[in-house]
Amino acid sequence: MFALGTRLVLQGPDPFQRQVGRQVLDAYGRFHRAEFEAFFNRGLVLGLLQHGYGELSNRDPAILDYIQAGLRLIMSCPSVLELFELLQVEALRLVCERPAPPLCARLCQLLGDFPQCLPRGRKLSLAFCQQLVRSIAHFQSQGTREAELRLYVSQVTQVSALLRSVWKAEPDTLLPSLQELFAVISAADTSFEPSVALASLVQHIPLQMITVLIRSLTTDPNVKDASMTQALCRMIDWLSWPLAQHVETWVIALLKGLAAVQKFTILIDVTLLKIELVFNRLWFPLVRPGALAVLSHMLLSFQHSPEAFHLIVPHVVSLVHSFKRDGLPSSTAFLMQLSELIHCMMYHYSGFPELYEPILEAIKDMPKPSEEKIKLILSQSAWTSQASSLPSCLSRLSGKSETGKTGLINLGNTCYMNSVIQALFMATDFRRHVLSLNLNGCNSLMRKLQHLFAFLAHTQREAYAPRIFFEASRPPWFTPRSQQDCSEYLRFLLDRLHEEERTLKALSSAKNSESIMNEESQAQEAVHKTQVFAEAPCKGSEERTLIEKMFGGKLKTNICCLNCKSMSQKEEAFTDLSLAFCPPTSLENVDPKCMEHSEVKDDYMVQSNTLATSPAAETPLNNLEVNRGCDTIMNEGTIEDFSSEPNSENTTISELKVQNNGDMSQSLVGKNTLSVTDLLNYFLAPEILSGDNKYYCEKCASLQNAEKTMQIIEEPEYLILTLLRFSYDPKCHIRRKILDNVSLPLVLELPVKRATTPLAVVSGGWSVGVEIPDTGENLAKKLKPSGADEVTCPQLVPYVLSSVVVHSGVSSESGHYYSYARNVTGSGPSGLCHQSTALSLVSPQDKLLTEESPCTVVENELDAEMPREWFLFNDSRVTFTSFQSVQKITSRFPKDTAYVLFYKKQNSTCGFNTNPANGLWVNGDPPLQKDLMDAITKDNKLYLQEQELSARTQALQAASASCSFRPNGFDDNDPPGSCGPTGGGGGGGFSTVGRLVF
Repeated sequence: MFALGTRLVLQGPDPFQRQVGRQVLDAYGRFHRAEFEAFFNRGLVLGLLQHGYGELSNRDPAILDYIQAGLRLIMSCPSVLELFELLQVEALRLVCERPAPPLCARLCQLLGDFPQCLPRGRKLSLAFCQQLVRSIAHFQSQGTREAELRLYVSQVTQVSALLRSVWKAEPDTLLPSLQELFAVISAADTSFEPSVALASLVQHIPLQMITVLIRSLTTDPNVKDASMTQALCRMIDWLSWPLAQHVETWVIALLKGLAAVQKFTILIDVTLLKIELVFNRLWFPLVRPGALAVLSHMLLSFQHSPEAFHLIVPHVVSLVHSFKRDGLPSSTAFLMQLSELIHCMMYHYSGFPELYEPILEAIKDMPKPSEEKIKLILSQSAWTSQASSLPSCLSRLSGKSETGKTGLINLGNTCYMNSVIQALFMATDFRRHVLSLNLNGCNSLMRKLQHLFAFLAHTQREAYAPRIFFEASRPPWFTPRSQQDCSEYLRFLLDRLHEEERTLKALSSAKNSESIMNEESQAQEAVHKTQVFAEAPCKGSEERTLIEKMFGGKLKTNICCLNCKSMSQKEEAFTDLSLAFCPPTSLENVDPKCMEHSEVKDDYMVQSNTLATSPAAETPLNNLEVNRGCDTIMNEGTIEDFSSEPNSENTTISELKVQNNGDMSQSLVGKNTLSVTDLLNYFLAPEILSGDNKYYCEKCASLQNAEKTMQIIEEPEYLILTLLRFSYDPKCHIRRKILDNVSLPLVLELPVKRATTPLAVVSGGWSVGVEIPDTGENLAKKLKPSGADEVTCPQLVPYVLSSVVVHSGVSSESGHYYSYARNVTGSGPSGLCHQSTALSLVSPQDKLLTEESPCTVVENELDAEMPREWFLFNDSRVTFTSFQSVQKITSRFPKDTAYVLFYKKQNSTCGFNTNPANGLWVNGDPPLQKDLMDAITKDNKLYLQEQELSARTQALQAASASCSFRPNGFDDNDPPGSCGPTGGGGGGGFSTVGRLVF
């Protein structure tokens, strides 16, 4: 009967006979247990497992079904122990033969019901787990229909469940099993592709092991890059396995681990190879959550180039439409997440409107994340932002600081340039104009500035070396690798940019007027130069250069003869105002002896006005000295030299004004701290020309006492104020720096007295500063009857502080420059102007301010509204700071004083659209031209390679290297630094087969 039952179970021609055989075997076995024990012996079981039964192969799952049924019948019999030992060996042999999924699943079911059959002993148990992992790697589905796929998934799940139970019972087998798993997926053998069924194992690995395992994998010197790349690619393929949990967690953890040890080559290769596959997984609901998590991480971390994002761009619109047609709540939620991701990537990679327009149209109904949220997401996701899980001695080379701003490497005492460039870069409207210019093929200085601004905005480097721009923009009289004056450099730079644009416009105009071109090259050159600056955004003033539009203002100088009351008037263009210190008390408080140790060169220029008493034709030579190419200005009996070197006979304007304006001086005496308001009021105050400084009146034909006044008649977009801290002391015959603290108003109002009738602009070249040469126009044409001046009250134009360039030191030829700056545009929080309490500047004809306006509360309120919006640019180092730190810098560090100030006019954007409807701008900046984007992409990839090489070098030296780290951002603790070449630092159900993904 036992033989008959066995034959029916194993060779029954139909299910009915096989069922009858099982019933016969079960019934007779239960009532004749001893006989069945003798029948179901070691020889029978071993023969079945090794040779099969008749025509039935030993690899048929029916053999295991029969053995499991027999074990149930003799569980209480002593001979079962012998069978357990046999099965322990045979189970290991079976898995070593790489059984197909049905047989392997049946074996695992048997071992699950009878754990006594599992191989015993650490070696056998470990070998069993490793071979079972290998067996799963060989699993392949035998069909494509839904029923077949369901069966395949259930079989794999049964096998992985057995491994989980073994790992839980014997934890020592887990790590070697995972090492075997990694060995399988990292193999470079192209003839064998491991099955994605291995993904079923990941969900059984404790998440607590992520840190240990990832660290072990990423730092193991025996793991080659090719192997790691292969393994990571295959792990990403696991996203196709349905029901597997935590696959995305492990993939992202491994991506982060590789970033932490600077293995960017692997990350780049894997991302470009697999980004499209990951995106395509989003079509399948079962694997969508994990795929979206991995896609988000891959895209957001791949920030050095748009290449990865652009691989999926063609597929986005169809997927979005599919989500919308689906209409399921889950699809809508995923669509919102995808929309946020897409917005972040388009924000980061602007300049491709033809690619992004269809996407923007498709997701226009989805909520758009705020700019602050986008910046936060991007800053936390870049590879160079990944927190290292390694010991502190393997400190990584960081990318951009937490500020998201890029520093400038000091090329050798070039802090004077770096501080100015950062201030200009943070002049938001100016930067956007520069980046929007069409300068393709042009080798101008403006093109180099555009290149520099583009890198400051988009590079992943912590600091950028501006070598090309420095060589092109350095004034010829500046000694290489020596400290220079930043204000002089700024004037020279703006003048060069202005003159260059004007010259290019003149050339293009001349070329366009020629009807015949002799050579094709000339035609191409004309077309090229016509395009230059053609896209300057401000309309209605095309004749003005960009520098004039951004920084140009106008001053009107009136000189009234006190004898005949005749009036001489002249308009002058300026890009900055040089403000002298007014009361003598601020100068006398400094002990001259203390200044004798200052290292001062003999050829240093004092940046202040000097006045002469002789007519223009008889001006003494010493007042006409031109130092290093700066123009000297002649103004009908008045010489205004803003950069000439005074001698002991010259009297500075500050001294003259103190002598001749006693009322104002007295009103300022006793004030503890001067403010920019005081200095600007003093600049605009009436001045009596008398004594040795009398005015030559042509109407009187003699020297006469006169009153000189200056008025601002046209305000600039950006008001640049230079505080004349470097002066010549005639008593001690030394040049020194005025170290007085100056209060910097966050909000000020500039008095602009616009003329009722326009005056002719002085002929001659437009120049930087207020230095416009008068070419000898007839003075009578400028005369007006006394009292004919405009009686209109000045209009108060609101300005907000944008940047402050600070000089640290006691001499202009030594020390260090750094700058404070923030983003200020014509609108937004920074554009708030509190008319009732803002610090005001009053017309010189009105009473001058003798007390500070109550603006401190306003400034504190404004600063509180804009947290972390101030930045400290100190060559390579960029940190967050606050307006309070800007205000207190001199009180904390007496040698550190504000020198050049940038103020932005409010409620004005010069017609520049800072919020375009297409939303394709980065940080509000215009899209970059392709050649600039290509250059930045190339350099970012080079930077990542440099990071990787440095990280590997550090890893090799980790045992002996010590590490010290000083965190950024604590600028209140120490002075910002000094100048030098180092640069200041540097499971659900299945509904359709389409939901199964492999």
